[in-house]
Amino acid sequence: MTVSAVVFDFDYTLTVPDRPRQEVLDDATAAVGAPDMSREAYLEAHSRHLDSDTRIPIFAELLGEDSAVAPEALADAYREKVADSLVAVESVPGLLADLREHYALGLLTNGPGDAQQSKLDRFDWVDAFDAVVITGHIEAGKPDERAFRAVLDDLGVAAEEAVYVGDDPEADVEGAKNVGMHAVQVVFEGGPDRHPDADAYVERDALATDLPGIVSQL
Repeated sequence: MTVSAVVFDFDYTLTVPDRPRQEVLDDATAAVGAPDMSREAYLEAHSRHLDSDTRIPIFAELLGEDSAVAPEALADAYREKVADSLVAVESVPGLLADLREHYALGLLTNGPGDAQQSKLDRFDWVDAFDAVVITGHIEAGKPDERAFRAVLDDLGVAAEEAVYVGDDPEADVEGAKNVGMHAVQVVFEGGPDRHPDADAYVERDALATDLPGIVSQL
């Protein structure tokens, strides 16, 4: 069946932080006087709250009940620091404009609703997407099939007509393949290993030049 839609991941696919996320987390904890936290501990807690609308439950878990710092304050500080640190991958606006000539475009991103929306609001090119789904606004996060079906439903396309483009082997590649979509894994130095079930791979720095041709061959 002919591909009619391309759906993207957001973090580490279309945008990257301008410094390590551990430094961003350190900036946030320092801003509100919270104890140091490791990026690994944050990600573990994050994975348990993919359907939350805020990061408050994440930081409530990490801070503990006896913390003098309110999780709301740390969530606000981290949201601001993360959004300020993001930069777009080179040539993303041109890539989306090129793809729109042939395909419907979707965005499916994991994370709390308000946190992810604050990131999306930083970039005008997000308006190029025909459908945007943040997992914090629904009942499931990637790789749950319900997350992928939500964006497919919004686009009005069947799974086999759509390509998912993302970096994470489990959340993006396995999630897309399990629902019946094509999967193109975004790869980069220091990133996750290539998943053997991906239909194709694309270097993140070459998204604009290489992805349209890859999609046209699927």
